[in-house]
Amino acid sequence: MVLKIKTQKNNVLNFILFLVLIISLFNIWMLFDLKKNLSSNIIASSTQTESNTAEPQRLSISSDDDPAKGSKNAKVVIVEFSDFQCPFCARFFEQTLPLIERDYIKTGKVQIVYRDFPLSFHQYAQKAAEAAQCANEQGKFWEYHDLLFKKQNEWASAGEARFLDYAKALELDTNKFNSCLTTGKYGSEVKKDFQDGLQYGVQGTPTFFINGIPIVGAQPYEAFKQVIDQQLAG
Repeated sequence: MVLKIKTQKNNVLNFILFLVLIISLFNIWMLFDLKKNLSSNIIASSTQTESNTAEPQRLSISSDDDPAKGSKNAKVVIVEFSDFQCPFCARFFEQTLPLIERDYIKTGKVQIVYRDFPLSFHQYAQKAAEAAQCANEQGKFWEYHDLLFKKQNEWASAGEARFLDYAKALELDTNKFNSCLTTGKYGSEVKKDFQDGLQYGVQGTPTFFINGIPIVGAQPYEAFKQVIDQQLAG
């Protein structure tokens, strides 16, 4: 009887020791798995931080002797691909460009270059771009540029007839301007800008390259300021 009781106690003790062993092994496995996950998270976090701090993709963008505003010696050059009939381009012109002009262009820190990217579904965009080039021929590109954006809704409805009216308003030589526009003198130049834009990956307007770093869309002033300040500090 005594032997049987001892045997039962030994069995219970062995079972308890077995449970303790299993629990210990489980805890060790859990601790190993936790350390493994923590290590993976640290590596992932480090990789993400490096990715966030890495310099964005930079392309080599040609200004192609297109109309420019600002100092030729500016440390930062913004190349804009734009469409005069694009409402988002008009928004950039109205809301963001004045601030960039005030803080960077007029202070000699930034030069902006305008290149054409007339979208096919904008009926008068190609001719508007040609009209601006004809105005540029008489030294008034930016004045004509501003007028096209300010009156975008007007000429987008009325058509090309308005382009000559704007030339008169700016006191251009209207005969020279009209000949330039009707003969399509700058048609190939505008199309070259468009083809160059495609090669740079431009898919819509407006698209900007700040020292080769792309910004797509009518982004708020702060988005431009961040990239410009980084380039000025570099």
